[in-house]
Amino acid sequence: MSNIETIIPERAANIGNFLVGRLLPFKEKRMVGPFSFIDHMGPAKMSAEENLDVPPHPHIGLSTLTYLFEGSIMHRDSIGTEIEINPGAVNWMTAGKGVAHSERTPERLRNTSKTLHGLQIWIALPKDLEQVEPSFYHIEATQLPTWEEGGLRYKLIAGKAFDKKSPVPVHSDLFFIEIKSTKKQKVTCGNKLYGESGLYILQGAVINNGNTYKPKQILVTKDANLCEFEMEENSIIYIFGGTPFPETRTIHWNFVSSDKNLIKKAREDWKNQNWPKVPNENEFVPLPNSKF
Repeated sequence: MSNIETIIPERAANIGNFLVGRLLPFKEKRMVGPFSFIDHMGPAKMSAEENLDVPPHPHIGLSTLTYLFEGSIMHRDSIGTEIEINPGAVNWMTAGKGVAHSERTPERLRNTSKTLHGLQIWIALPKDLEQVEPSFYHIEATQLPTWEEGGLRYKLIAGKAFDKKSPVPVHSDLFFIEIKSTKKQKVTCGNKLYGESGLYILQGAVINNGNTYKPKQILVTKDANLCEFEMEENSIIYIFGGTPFPETRTIHWNFVSSDKNLIKKAREDWKNQNWPKVPNENEFVPLPNSKF
C-alpha cells in the first residue's frame, strides 16, 4: 500500500481450549472502519481427542462474521440456530440487544483427526441499531461474488466494493474482500474502496515502496482510495474496512457499544444468567473478573 499508517502484528490469545492470533483491537488502532475485532484461528491440526469447544457466551452491539479456510464449526445460538459452517461459507450473526452462542467441533468429526483454520470477525453496529433484535444468516460460498482480473482472483465476502455487492446482510458501509494471486501482480484499488482500509496477509507477501510484508500482520492505510501494492505469486490477502462511525465504541470482553451503561447491564445480566439460553447447552463461559 502506498500510504501505510499502521502495521499491526498478530499476537497470541487464548479463547479457552484454543490458541488464536489476535489482530484487532490494537492499542494504536482500536478499529478499522466498523471492524472492531479479528482473530486468526489456526491453522491447528487436532487429534481425535482434541476438539474446539467454546461454550455459550454473550454478545451485544455487533455482528459476528465467521469465515473458514479449513475445517468445520457447529454453531448454536439463543435464536435457535444450529448450523455447520464449512470453508468458503459465511456465518453472519447480529447480536443487537443480546445473543448467546456456542462454537464446537461437529459430532461427525469429534473422534477423528482434523484441521481448523479461519477468521473470526466482529463488526460494530451503527448506534441506532445497537439494540436491534438478534438475527442469523448463513450464506453459501457459491452465493458470494467472484471474478478474475489478470492474474488475480477476487471474492467479495461482505459489503460493497468494486461495483459489486455481497448477499451478506450488513448494517453499514463496509467491505471484506479476498484476493489471490497466481503470479506476481500489481493491485490497484483506485476509488473502488472507501473510508478506512486494512490489509491482512494470510499467505505469501505484499510489496510496497520497496518494503516486503509477510503473513501475520495487518497493514492499515491512511486513505482507502490510495490502495496500491504488489502481490507475490501464490499470495492470499484480505482487504477490509469501510466508513468509520462518528461515535467511539467501547469494547469490553464480548461486548461492543457506544453506551457504557449497556455494557454494564450486559455484564450483570450475564453474571446472573438473566440471558437468552442456547437450546440443549448447559455450560456457559463465566463473566471474567476484569473490572469495568
